[in-house]
Amino acid sequence: MPHYRLLSGNAALLVVDIQERLCAAMEKEPLERMLKRAGAAIEGAKALKLPILVTEQYSKGLGPTHAWLRERLGELKPVEKLEFSAATPEVLAGLQGRKQLLLVGMETHICVFQTARDLVEKGFEVWLCADAVLSRSAEDRRVGFELCKEIGARVTTVESALFDMLGRAGSPEFKAISAAVR
Repeated sequence: MPHYRLLSGNAALLVVDIQERLCAAMEKEPLERMLKRAGAAIEGAKALKLPILVTEQYSKGLGPTHAWLRERLGELKPVEKLEFSAATPEVLAGLQGRKQLLLVGMETHICVFQTARDLVEKGFEVWLCADAVLSRSAEDRRVGFELCKEIGARVTTVESALFDMLGRAGSPEFKAISAAVR
């Protein structure tokens, strides 16, 4: 039976292919919004002590993870991949048995969708953070959402997901998440 509640003890964050050269192909304002929300997801995941995994698609061609996000990730080493899907054996091993995945990244209709599909097929609950995914065109982003929903991914936002896992105010984690989502 699917869960309709995110549980910090069962969740992980997967950041898919938010890379320098791919970012350069995006429209400026949507990119800035997506980076801000992906950064909030990273900060919130750190506050909640969630495993965080990051992938890079063909980094030789698309460059490293965006510098602003790399600062937030610290020493975390990205998983290099050539597959469009980020559901690689290395990523799956890094989930530490967690079965709920917050998914952020690029591009919604390619790598994010294929990752969501593969994870759902493997029995994971995928929570697509609508405010932290992006494609070069609005149409591709919209279709990516539809594809993800059709295969069973849930659509949420970074703020909604983090506060769902938190459950209540008044803790140091609440303060950290509140600051991250501002």
